[in-house]
Parts: sequence; C-alpha cells; structure tokens
Amino acid sequence: MNTLLTFSIPLLFSSLVWSGYLEYDQDVLIPGDWTPVGRVDPSQELALTFALKQQNVDLLEETLRLVSDPDSPQYGKHLTLEEVASLVRPSELTQKTVNHWLQCHGITNCLTVSTQDFLQCTMTAEVAETLLPGSKFHRYKRGGQSLVRSSAPYSVHDDVHPHLDFVGGLHRLPPEEQDLRKASSKGKRAGFHLGVTPAVLRARYNLTAADVGRAQNNSQAVAQFLEQYYSPADLAEFMSIYGRGFQHLSQVDRVVGTQGGGKAGIEASLDIEYIMSTGANISTWVFTNPGRHESQEPFLQWMVLLSNMTDLPWVHTISYGDDEDSLSAAYMMRINTEFMKAGVRGISMLFASGDSGAGCRQLGKEQNSFRPSFPASSPYVTTVGGTSFKNPFKVTYEVTDYISGGGFSNVFKMPDYQVSAVDAYLKTVKAALPPQSYFNTSGRAYPDMAALSDNYWVVMNRVPIPWVSGTSASTPVVGGMLSLINDQRLLKGLPTLGFLNPRLYKLKGQALFDVTEGCHLGCVDEQAQGKGFCAAQSWDPVTGWGTPNYPELLAVLLAE
Repeated sequence: MNTLLTFSIPLLFSSLVWSGYLEYDQDVLIPGDWTPVGRVDPSQELALTFALKQQNVDLLEETLRLVSDPDSPQYGKHLTLEEVASLVRPSELTQKTVNHWLQCHGITNCLTVSTQDFLQCTMTAEVAETLLPGSKFHRYKRGGQSLVRSSAPYSVHDDVHPHLDFVGGLHRLPPEEQDLRKASSKGKRAGFHLGVTPAVLRARYNLTAADVGRAQNNSQAVAQFLEQYYSPADLAEFMSIYGRGFQHLSQVDRVVGTQGGGKAGIEASLDIEYIMSTGANISTWVFTNPGRHESQEPFLQWMVLLSNMTDLPWVHTISYGDDEDSLSAAYMMRINTEFMKAGVRGISMLFASGDSGAGCRQLGKEQNSFRPSFPASSPYVTTVGGTSFKNPFKVTYEVTDYISGGGFSNVFKMPDYQVSAVDAYLKTVKAALPPQSYFNTSGRAYPDMAALSDNYWVVMNRVPIPWVSGTSASTPVVGGMLSLINDQRLLKGLPTLGFLNPRLYKLKGQALFDVTEGCHLGCVDEQAQGKGFCAAQSWDPVTGWGTPNYPELLAVLLAE
C-alpha cells in the first residue's frame, strides 16, 4: 500500500466517560530564529498526526536483534510490511478509544496507514485547541517560511492518554540550517587544495570503475527536509563533470512528495550528488515533503510514509537532527520504534552524526554538559561521522574532522552490540577523557563509522562550488557503498544488509581504515577547554570504527 488510506471515523461506542486530563511529556522550545506573528484564525485548517500506542514493541526489538545478528539462525529473514503490521498494530481497544475521542469532537477527515499506528487528521485550530486543552496555535515565520505551532503544552483526556504516544504537528519547529561552507582556513592554507570529488573518494576507499550497481531490484534514497530541494539540472551537470570514469545514472528515478519552488539547496545537492556517484548506477529515490499544511512536520511525514509503503529503497541516508534535549522522550522512543520497523524489513537507515562535535549545553551559571543529537543517538540506526585528509593536497590517510558529531546519549541506554567496544575505549583513554560530568558513560555511543566530510565539490546552479563540508557529505558516501554491497548480495540471492550495527561491531574494525588522530569540538569553558572526545585505536566516539576500505568491506559483508 503506497498511499495513505482515507476513511471517516464511525461512532464506535458511547460509554466512554472523560474524567480528567493528563499533560504529555513535552518540551515546548521555540528556536530564537523563528518569530511569532500572532494567533491563527480559529478557522485555520491544521493537520495533526496521532501516534497510536503499538503492540509487541519488545517482540519487534527482539526480532530486529535476531534478523540483524550474523550469528543468529534468523539472520536476514526480514519481515514484509504486512508482517510488521500484524506485529505492531494497535489493539482494538486503542483504535476504538482514539477514534471515538476524535469523533466526539466532530473530527472525521482522517488518513491512516497500513500498520494502523498513525492517524493524520485535519481540523480547524478551534477544534484542535478544544481537543487538546492547553494548546494555543500561533503562526511563526523565518525568512520565507511560515509554520503553525502551539506555544504551550497540550493535554488529552486521561482515558485516551494510555493509547497515544504523542500528537505531532504542535511543537517541533525545524532547526536552523547549518552552513556547510566551512571557512576555508581551518588551520590550512586558503587557495588551492585537492578537494573531494567522486574520483578522490574512489581512490581513497579503493572503488574501481567496475564497482557500480547492476541488480534490477536494488535502490537507495535520500530524504530532504528544511525546505531543501535538489536540482535535476545540477545533478546532470555534476555527473557530466565528475562521473566520466564510471557507469552512472544522471537522473533520480522517483521523487516521493513534491519539491518546493525556489533554488536548490547545498544540503540537498550534496546528498543526491554523492549517493548517486558513490552508489553509482543504482536506482535512487528522493523523499521530499514540505507538508500540505503549515502544521505538518516534514520529518514525521517521512516516517509515516515509510510505515505505509510496501516497496522501499534498501538504503536511506538522512542528514538531519535535533538536540536530544529539545525533544520529548515519548517522541524519540516512538521514532525509535519506527526505525526498528524499517530494520526488520531489511532497510538500512543511516544518519549524519552532526557538525557540532560533542555539542555543548549550559545547565547552570557555571555548569555545562555535552549535547547529543537525535536521531544520531538512536540505537537503531547507523550513524556516520566525519574525517579529513591529513594532507589536504593529496589522497592520504584520514584524521578526525573537528566538527564530526559524536558522544553519548542522555536518553537511550548503550545497546548490547557496542558495550565491549565502548568499554574498551573508555578504559584505554581514561586519562584523556573530558570531565565525567559532561557525558553519560552508560548511554548509546555514536557514531558507528565515518567517511571524509571536508572540502567537497558540489554543483549548484550549474557551477562547481568548493569547500562544502559536514557529515551531510560523509553519510551519503557510506550509504552509496552499502548500496553497492547490497547490489552484490542481491545478485547472489542473499538478503539485504538491513540494520548494520550488530554485524558492524562484530567485525571489530575489520575492513575499515582506523582513524586514530585528532579530537572534535566540545564546550569552550575552563574544564573542557573547547575539546570533546579524541580518536583512538579501534572504536571511538568521533569516527566510530573508521572509514570503509570498500573491497575488504564487500568481502566480509558478502559472507552469508
């Protein structure tokens, strides 16, 4: 099922008695770059997303572990969307309770998904504020963007509360776009430099002209948010300049959603140009969804789409994230479940680790801590950090890129697959670690691996542009290589890689170039002195296990 299912909510039962309200776990944070322009008209149409409580989430997690662990007899025995739906579909009581609640407020224009765990309903702002006491909808603007969000926490009837994870479309505003054009100095001479192109990546990671896609049933995807769009003309120009040495495609096969108007964004151009030049000759999709309503959240819209499409690309790379502390735990836990649903279907989710090093959050007048990013900190995705060439003038070994995001989650516990690797790092570099109060040693540690993230060339407005940097570059590069490995697995009749981390950590660095030099950014204060974590032998929270040596990684991941 590749479209949302439309239905009108019937009156299911009328014996429900509303006895009170419970406020949701939520942080209402309006970023300073968004300006409020006033309350919305009561008749303003909104589209809200209701995340219904799912069943068997523990069983879903165990299934993901079994199909992702190469030592398990269940390895690679992925589920279909229909099987996922039968596993997690909300109970009949949950569906009836939520449907009746909405119908009692006159809300009947709703869409659902195959798994029946999301409802997207349209209603007026007046109805929404009655449905969700405490909510107050305002319009916010930033540049040319206009969004509608609530400035206050919401609550729901306590009879409904146990049946909902959260309501989307109320609070989250997109973070400010990061400038991917890093200052060219970065401790190096401005002016000529090698720069990173598809040819440079192929040389560094040992891909040959023969390393291109050939399987008919393989595909990969990028997802675009934050009003970012790619230009088909720029993509074609990029491939004509940089793709001459290998077989490639110059067009995206499918765009899911509608690209907005205006000029192409650097982020979107970077993503599509480098996943298609690394994962060359592989069918590529672009998910782009600004939302039909000002109240819709593009990231959440994308997650809902994944829950409703039977046929999806096998690798998705996403250069998007928020500070963990800006999101509610309920929201992040539910998004984690969506990642698990993708993983059990054999889909690999790759997220950029971020471009702020360890990050920094001020807790008090003289108290700081590092600031992890989500979804980079999710235990159910593969997170990609960044590196630079030691010598920017030739293809040589890599060191840490100082912006590479990494650290330890303050929300999610460390998953079993990485405990021994992280413990070894913490013991090996104990004397050089940042202050213990700055990070959570028992949290999910990231990134998992890395690739070059510094000084890329992209084509924008038909012109090559240098100095584009960030883990937004390294992530599609790794994604493209995993797509090539999937290609070879599919040609051999093997299942796709799916959720990579359990297998990646069992390799213990085999088939990757270990990055052992350099540190990334941290809090600029007396204790941390601007430094976060540092690279070390084997796994570290700056570059993970290191960067791919493609032919060796292909060999070990082709094993059944």
